[in-house]
Amino acid sequence: MTATVTDPRQEQSLRVLLWLVAVGFFMQTLDATIVNTALPAMARSLGESPLRMQSVIVAYSLTMAMLIPASGWMADRFGTRRVYVGAIVLFVIGSLLCALSPSLSMLVAARVVQGAGGALLLPVGRLVVLKTFPRERFLHAMSFVAIPGLIGPLIGPTLGGWLVEVMSWHWIFLINLPVGIVGALATLRYMPTPPSAAVARFDAAGYLLLAFGMVAISLALDGLSGLGLHQASVLVLMIFGLSSLTAYWLHALRRPDPLFSPQLFRVGSLRIGLLGNLFSRLGSSCMPFLIPLLLQVAMGYSPAQAGMMMLPVAIASMSMKRMTTPLITRHGYRRVLVVNTGLVGLMMASFVFASPGQPLLLRILQLALFGAVNSMQFTAMNTLTLKDLGPETASSGNSLLSMVQMLAMGMGVAAAGAVLAAFTDFFGGGGAQTLDAFRATFGCMALITIASAGIFWQLAPQDSRAGVARREPEAQA
Repeated sequence: MTATVTDPRQEQSLRVLLWLVAVGFFMQTLDATIVNTALPAMARSLGESPLRMQSVIVAYSLTMAMLIPASGWMADRFGTRRVYVGAIVLFVIGSLLCALSPSLSMLVAARVVQGAGGALLLPVGRLVVLKTFPRERFLHAMSFVAIPGLIGPLIGPTLGGWLVEVMSWHWIFLINLPVGIVGALATLRYMPTPPSAAVARFDAAGYLLLAFGMVAISLALDGLSGLGLHQASVLVLMIFGLSSLTAYWLHALRRPDPLFSPQLFRVGSLRIGLLGNLFSRLGSSCMPFLIPLLLQVAMGYSPAQAGMMMLPVAIASMSMKRMTTPLITRHGYRRVLVVNTGLVGLMMASFVFASPGQPLLLRILQLALFGAVNSMQFTAMNTLTLKDLGPETASSGNSLLSMVQMLAMGMGVAAAGAVLAAFTDFFGGGGAQTLDAFRATFGCMALITIASAGIFWQLAPQDSRAGVARREPEAQA
């Protein structure tokens, strides 16, 4: 890693770089939170059911998961600054197409374009931080980047609800245009150009196997509700997806330069971090999708009111970022993640008791507590996964983490949509019955999250420490 920086000019450059990366996080989080709040309004405008609008989210996250494996290679091949600017431009174009979409199918297609830009925006920005900052400052740098990025959730739900009521849902995408333009211009001016390095040949065969496997599994989950596929079709998609992922693993074992080398999994912290990210997010990533739907569909909130109710989540998330680093440093990753994963699951399970008569103060406290523990979970999982990677594996490991995150998000929303649809059919479509379906869905997704705590329990003592000295995989063996 880079040596510790003491030059004031270099320190200023690093600070500007952090803010540039935060702009990318801001665009992502603003878009995600606005879309979640506006789904019922979109459904009414497009003539769709609000309980079956998860394809708008799944298409975006699945596209990101598909393209993220190529992001590390593209950053090394074409340069991080060039790729980062291109990602912002593509994201802005996708946002414009979303705003102009006249139907759900066109909106989903536009979200694919937007997701293509996001697939490069998030991992390349994090890769810049990983390659630029010295190891002992990486945890602090990642926490700092996350704080400006959380401004999106802070204003996104309220802004989205206000735009939907005052104007139309189309404006929730147009809001990305000025932010993207400013971010692209600032990146061209301030982001450094790293020296060129030798780039290995792209593993196209492995990429196709991996991408097809992710798409097939995600479509199988979404097919249970959003796509209306029959059970036989879902089963065939699931089998093809799993066989494709198995084929990729066998392909990577015999290829000298695979897309993601199996040798990466010799790093204990990365291995546990990736598995924990996948299964923990599989449960918790559905909450930004479910909560606004619950408030608007089952409790009669307006879009603006539902957006205001998401403010406690964002404020608590921002407040918790500064506390995460000291807690990890004192107690270690294992203890923090095991306990906090259980807390995230319990807070999700608390929505089983949600009702229209619930006191407002209690609901605000419930949302704030969920935002706090969920924020700590994300920061701890991300830094655990990347903390023991060296410069030679940083690009590949970072792309793998981003791919797992987006795949878990898409699968989590698709799974929640399928569970919600199943319980809706079971309880019926009335007002009270719809609330019962939401409650049962929250309970099921909470159990998935709680179960993932067992993964973090497997952390070895040396991998749990928040130390600064990187160990080679050979030394671990």
